[in-house]
Amino acid sequence: MRGPVSTATHCPYCSLQCGITLAVEKGRVELAAQEDWPTNRGGLCQKGWTAAELLDSPERLTAPLVRDSRDQPLRPASWDEALGRVAVAMERSRAEHGPDSVGCFSGGGLTNEKAYQAGKFVRVALGSSAIDYNGRFCMSSAAAAGTKAFGIDRGLPFPLADIAGADVVLLVGSNAADTMPPAMQWFEAGRERGARHVVVDPRATATARAAHLHLQPVPGSDLALANGLLHLAIREGYIDEAYIDGRTTGFAEVRRAVRAYWPDRVERMTGVPVQDMVATVRLLGEARSAMILTARGAEQHAHGTETALAFLNLALALGLPGRPFSGWGTLTGQGNGQGGREHGQKADQLPGARRIDDPAARAHVASVWGIEPEELPGPGLSAYEMLDRLGTPGGVRTLLVMASNIAVSAPNRDRMVDRLDALDFLAVCDMFLSETAERADVVLPIAQWAEEEGTLTNLEGRVILRRKAVEPPPGVRSDLEVLADLAERLGRGKHFSADPAEVYDELRRASAGGAADYAGISRERVQSEQGVFWPCPDVSHAGSPRLFTERFATPDGRARFHAVQAQEPAELPDEEFPLILTTGRVLRQYQSGTQTRRVPVLAAAEPEAFVEVHPYVAARAEVGEGDVVRLRSRRGTAVLRARVTDTIRPDTVFVPFHWGGRAAANALTNPALDPYSRMPEFKACAVALTRLDPEEAR
Repeated sequence: MRGPVSTATHCPYCSLQCGITLAVEKGRVELAAQEDWPTNRGGLCQKGWTAAELLDSPERLTAPLVRDSRDQPLRPASWDEALGRVAVAMERSRAEHGPDSVGCFSGGGLTNEKAYQAGKFVRVALGSSAIDYNGRFCMSSAAAAGTKAFGIDRGLPFPLADIAGADVVLLVGSNAADTMPPAMQWFEAGRERGARHVVVDPRATATARAAHLHLQPVPGSDLALANGLLHLAIREGYIDEAYIDGRTTGFAEVRRAVRAYWPDRVERMTGVPVQDMVATVRLLGEARSAMILTARGAEQHAHGTETALAFLNLALALGLPGRPFSGWGTLTGQGNGQGGREHGQKADQLPGARRIDDPAARAHVASVWGIEPEELPGPGLSAYEMLDRLGTPGGVRTLLVMASNIAVSAPNRDRMVDRLDALDFLAVCDMFLSETAERADVVLPIAQWAEEEGTLTNLEGRVILRRKAVEPPPGVRSDLEVLADLAERLGRGKHFSADPAEVYDELRRASAGGAADYAGISRERVQSEQGVFWPCPDVSHAGSPRLFTERFATPDGRARFHAVQAQEPAELPDEEFPLILTTGRVLRQYQSGTQTRRVPVLAAAEPEAFVEVHPYVAARAEVGEGDVVRLRSRRGTAVLRARVTDTIRPDTVFVPFHWGGRAAANALTNPALDPYSRMPEFKACAVALTRLDPEEAR
């Protein structure tokens, strides 16, 4: 008698891409963790353990939905009718308003093949520059900083397991214990052998509580802290002059810039005591190996790129990048956050992390795509800028959304919902009727993670293959099939395939010679070698687990220092809005919650949004544990249940961003943009808090 069919694949959630096995027998799916997969080694978080429950969710979409008019509800339709409506709307917009009036907003959870095909579809099938993705709201500042300093954007330029070998780790703006629990085994292994960890976070999170030292700065002051630490490193004699002279350029200007960041001044700017800064610098400076890791808490600011550069300056001055178990890195968040920002779904990018305004890049990619370079549009608008112009003259009038829930995840949420409603036509590809899909003219039901194949690139730069384990429900198609069908209806079908293996091979050719070079990473190698690290220019190349051991990816092989100055958040507290709001994730929810809020055990464990409030603030506002409160910013309001805790600064409140409706954190957040990455300022805005009486709280 035949037993269950087992498939080795990967979790659908974060950038760890933990190895799992799905066993299918008589329609039942059993999930297990792969004991030998390098990032998780048998560990999974609760989200990962329950991921299979998404596959037979009663809320699953299994037929296209269309709306006959804006005042009519969505109704089931055939695929031919639904795709026909989308194609007609795209053609109408192009004819009436030009090619840039049709666009796509995509996501960092798409496979490499889908991200690549989305960028190609917009540029080749639509002739439009209007594409960007939700990774602009996540990793873009670190990506910009890494490119400026190192000449290349790879979140971790070393394997995740190297964290266990670092004697000191400075972790800035990450609560990895909640956001990627299986990664904590590497931190714990380091501590078990005596490593010291320093966590920088306005909240005393689970990650911070496990550290040797917790620095608790005012939100938005991380850049000042980094400059202050470098000032101390210079004063205490910890900088590596030989490394600086031999492997970098630009340090003299940085040395001058940080002279103004003497310890007492930085304490006033950040709230971090001088003795804690001195202790941190001595740990870093005296360690045989040390890492500085940044994450969204440092980067999701209007000056996030410069903040990341400030910590990069510190790492370079200490001579860390390229040394064993040392360096700077960023902890990418989304499932394909790394690969998703490499292959063309960014407004200014072509595959291989090439610039779209580079003539040589345009010529290479155009030759792979079988078009003339002149047919490629130029750079488009970044994510928030594109969304902010939806439905306006010169803006996108017909929008296709893939793997994103704009109505929850975008900053200035109320404005974004108004812009979605101002579109002539909105089409959404999703597994569930998300808050964005509810507003669509056409909703297309697409396959889930275990129902199709595709490659992803995890936070280490390791290209992996997520294998198909089950068949999708009847009536469901893949995103690649949707794009290929639409391209056919638009007269460009010959340029597109719906076969992920064919698309991936084309991606490899398109990326060849680029910074993110996948040319040598075949699907066969990915399966047989537990993934392959890029860059990998040919099949005989071993891949690149560790970068910068000999040179950086700059023309002269040297890393670049950048002098940066601390700046205040775009919006400061005042008498009307006296508190600072910061946002983030919680253990049992993920991103906009479209998936995790539909898993019963996760929904039961974390059923509603909340706001963390310090006891001093709660007392002044006459707020008790569990009371319903209203947070108000200059852009909107959110109604939330209070959690009173002394683990947060008295001037700060924290709200997770996984919920929509009246609990949407992003109704409050500030869309002020970083000038380099175009990242909105999610992590600091001014708010007021008031308790609601029972009648108002309903």
